[in-house]
Amino acid sequence: MRTQLGPMTVLSVKAVGGTKGASAAFDFLESKLPTLKGRRFYGIFNPFTDEYRACVVKAEGENAAKMGLEEWTISGGAYASRKVADWPSKVADFPRLFMEMAANNTVDRTRPSVEFYRSHKEAVLYLPVV
Repeated sequence: MRTQLGPMTVLSVKAVGGTKGASAAFDFLESKLPTLKGRRFYGIFNPFTDEYRACVVKAEGENAAKMGLEEWTISGGAYASRKVADWPSKVADFPRLFMEMAANNTVDRTRPSVEFYRSHKEAVLYLPVV
């Protein structure tokens, strides 16, 4: 499936060790928030630099620096997308799923891949395409 996303301003934490540090990055990010309720969480991965970021959409009035976080922008544009049910048991499959999407699309290598954690059970993978 193909979709268009607008740019999003997020609060982020760069994971130490790329995707291996993703869980610790999300733990740190969540510890800085007064509540997780109603928040939209994203994982951003650049396979060419091995950079992974845990992100949450910035709420009005939040100051990244005061929270010990970095303000960052998720690029808008065209994306191929794929829903993943029961994502916690399928995180190890994400690289393969992104590669399957890449095999059927022209990848925009200037933008990172996006994981949107829609709920505790469903994630949506977004691969940047041209």
